[in-house]
Amino acid sequence: MKPILLCLAAAGAFLSANAHAQDAAAAKALASKNACLACHAVDKKMVGPSYKDVAAKHKGQAGALEAVAARIKSGGSGLYGPVPMPPQPNLKDDELKLLAGWILAGAPDQ
Repeated sequence: MKPILLCLAAAGAFLSANAHAQDAAAAKALASKNACLACHAVDKKMVGPSYKDVAAKHKGQAGALEAVAARIKSGGSGLYGPVPMPPQPNLKDDELKLLAGWILAGAPDQ
């Protein structure tokens, strides 16, 4: 009985990791398509803050996903400096949440 449970657990972990990798790839493609990567990098400040800096700033905050998604949609300035981030009003709610979740995870490749 134990080998079956171990196999099921391993399969679940594999599927979860595979889904996470697909989400990361989809989020990165979405960021690229919407020119986010022209101003942001994963681990260094460019025009805007690095995604790792954004993740660190919001770590442990309740409602961080919604706050970052709203910030992506509305744009703005002042949170990380005076340079304004253009709004992305055409992104759908699920796309905003995908991007925000990816950013809050530190923008992993997988």
